Amino acid sequence: MRLLTHNMLMCHVKGCSTDNFPLRIEDAEMEQVEVEFNEDFCRRLINKIDWPAFVQTAFALGLDQLPATLPEDLDEEFLQRIHKLALETKLKAGRMVCNGCKHVYLITDGIPNMLLQETEV
Repeated sequence: MRLLTHNMLMCHVKGCSTDNFPLRIEDAEMEQVEVEFNEDFCRRLINKIDWPAFVQTAFALGLDQLPATLPEDLDEEFLQRIHKLALETKLKAGRMVCNGCKHVYLITDGIPNMLLQETEV
């Protein structure tokens, strides 16, 4: 699962409506996968990312120190950093934990299991 995907996931357990995004990543097993850089794509992508959550996740995983606010001048070097984090960093295994209800979503072979039990829906 790419960090870009993680940036779009939130807890959907019944009754969990506060502090359910972003999911906290624990016991992460990560890998870097080379993806061709496309500057135009990255410029469009950056507006779809929840920036504070992206910064928080990158910091928590010890991957990069990103500015708290998105810079106005998005030069190619900065876009390369975003590209590397969002598209080339993959979570192979681990778990995502909701800060609100503490529900655990496992990541196995790069696939997050977001399915809920009947009592959680």
